[in-house]
Amino acid sequence: MTITADTITKQALVRIDGVHKYYGQHHVLRGIDMTVRQGEVSVLIGPSGSGKSTLLRCINRLETINAGRIHVRDELIGYRESRGRLHDLTAKQIAAQRREIGMVFQRFNLFAHRTVLQNIMEAPTQVKRQPRAHARSRALELLDRVGLAKHANHYPAQLSGGQQQRVAIARALAMEPELMLFDEPTSALDPELVGEVLAVMKELAESGMTMIVVTHEIGFAREVGDTLTFMDGGVVVESGDPRTIIANPQQARTREFLSKVL
Repeated sequence: MTITADTITKQALVRIDGVHKYYGQHHVLRGIDMTVRQGEVSVLIGPSGSGKSTLLRCINRLETINAGRIHVRDELIGYRESRGRLHDLTAKQIAAQRREIGMVFQRFNLFAHRTVLQNIMEAPTQVKRQPRAHARSRALELLDRVGLAKHANHYPAQLSGGQQQRVAIARALAMEPELMLFDEPTSALDPELVGEVLAVMKELAESGMTMIVVTHEIGFAREVGDTLTFMDGGVVVESGDPRTIIANPQQARTREFLSKVL
């Protein structure tokens, strides 16, 4: 078979197989199966407590799983497998895996005592050991990409919430990840600031970045998403083309949820 650009684009970048997660007796994820292909934007929606954010944290090994497997680019996340048994990776090995996965949280988590430019340069210089001149040049490019080139020497407290979130996106991109995870990136923003963050995310999607996005922004899911997954009670209730599901959900629980958010 001839390998073409289209073939590569369709290859699975993330595979989630039978993932379970407990917090004590609370069964948060109940056998999640999901595939995200390279270059896709996969959107997760659902009520609070449905397991969406927990799933993202498991992909990035910020949470351990109790059963199942998560692969990113055919690499088993958080474990090595030997003779059918899983063994925990070391903290150093897990940190190496995380370098390929960028994550943007609800809260911006910027270093308040560092400038915008310093925030973006921190991980490339400290983790990847990039020369400061290279990291600085790349950080300025990313600030221009998210529309904040003039704010390089500002401190986070001098920025709006939307601007801080755009800095957080630039900071994640500075590590040149293969996969970007967004955990309700607009939920902490005033309504008038949501659009500027979604515009950056849309540009990322158009550039071919693989993204998994937890959001309540149904318009973003319809316009930008390649797949839409509705979760409730720790299970996938319905998954497929966003426009089809939003217009004509097949499951009663999906219809009930969408009727409250549209």
